[in-house]
Amino acid sequence: MSYRPTHAGSGPASNSLRILETVARFGTGTTAKEITDALRMPPATAYRLLNALVGDEYLVRTSDLRGFALGHALSGLVAAATPPTVCTAARTIIDEFRQGVRFAVHLMMFRSASLRVAEEDPDYPLHSVFELLRYPHASAAGKLMLAELGDPALALPGGQLVKVTDHTITDSGRLKEQLAEIRVAGQASEINELEEGSASLALPVRLPDGSAGAALCLTGPAERFTAISEHAEAARELTVRLKPLLF
Repeated sequence: MSYRPTHAGSGPASNSLRILETVARFGTGTTAKEITDALRMPPATAYRLLNALVGDEYLVRTSDLRGFALGHALSGLVAAATPPTVCTAARTIIDEFRQGVRFAVHLMMFRSASLRVAEEDPDYPLHSVFELLRYPHASAAGKLMLAELGDPALALPGGQLVKVTDHTITDSGRLKEQLAEIRVAGQASEINELEEGSASLALPVRLPDGSAGAALCLTGPAERFTAISEHAEAARELTVRLKPLLF
């Protein structure tokens, strides 16, 4: 019986997605014939797209070279799109920490050179979420992530430093200097750069290899940044406790 995904198109991109969906549905070892039969796709078209998908590592050939399986590139794409999960134990100690501060406490995860909201403070919801996730150079968590990358431009839309507010850093030289300071200090901050009137301090939660895999962020009014910073050491201690629970 043939299988046709709902609203399937006929262009190269659509056909490639249909092939990937078919391999995901049929499982490892799906053959080219099974794909062409299921999608009613001309063999020449299927073989051309299959070769391209294998070349880009969205698919891999099975060891006997008779079938296909989902590749590493697709796994990375799925992982990046999947919302982060935070275990109950981690959420509990974050909640306990929140009770001792008067500012918002959020947990951000780093996924494929992008930020993901892992644990949002229910009492102080995030503002400017689109800008937070889209323009990492404007946020404390984003700067912490950029400091870990060999080429920060990979995480920036078009490699550009977009001006989110009048205080956002848009000079690449200045950003490079700040990222170097962040690597030394082991924390990042921003005042009025993501949102006028707001400030944030971000501390890294380390992966087993020592690199940053997440950021614990304290956010509040810009004029209260000094008070926010007074919680830095307690927040750093929390990141140490979070490490085995998150990674």
